[in-house]
Amino acid sequence: MEHCAECGFVYSSVAADALPGRILALPAQYATALNAVTQPRRRPAEGVWSALEYTCHVRDVLRVQGQRLALALRVDEPEFAPMGREERAVTEAYNAQDPAAVLAELAAAADDLAAAFGALGPAELARTGVYPWPEPAARTVLWLGRHTVHEGVHHLMDLHRAAQT
Repeated sequence: MEHCAECGFVYSSVAADALPGRILALPAQYATALNAVTQPRRRPAEGVWSALEYTCHVRDVLRVQGQRLALALRVDEPEFAPMGREERAVTEAYNAQDPAAVLAELAAAADDLAAAFGALGPAELARTGVYPWPEPAARTVLWLGRHTVHEGVHHLMDLHRAAQT
């Protein structure tokens, strides 16, 4: 995936040196959006997450991507396990979590991941691992970073949509 038709994100539009800043910008964007929602736990439709659930998901994406990055730097061509997004939302009771705690955890995860990407050079960014989505394929660490930014951008759009319905 190099372009998202739904949200308009273009992977190549994010330079390697921009990854840390783009990741660090996510917590403030999510805090603003989540705090603007009057009913953050309300699901707008069957099968659509609430604003809080989207925020929890992005927090966990940042955590999982950090684990995947660390693995890709230790192991040649690792196969990344799926994060189990739907199962995780249920088992971790996303919609019952405290919004302030979720935002703090999102900020901590962004700080950690931004620092990790900020420490990488061209050789590390070129390392690859097998990413499970949308179908298993070898992806570079640079793509992993860009995809992380895409997840944040895309789900912020989802959060805004959930809040408007």
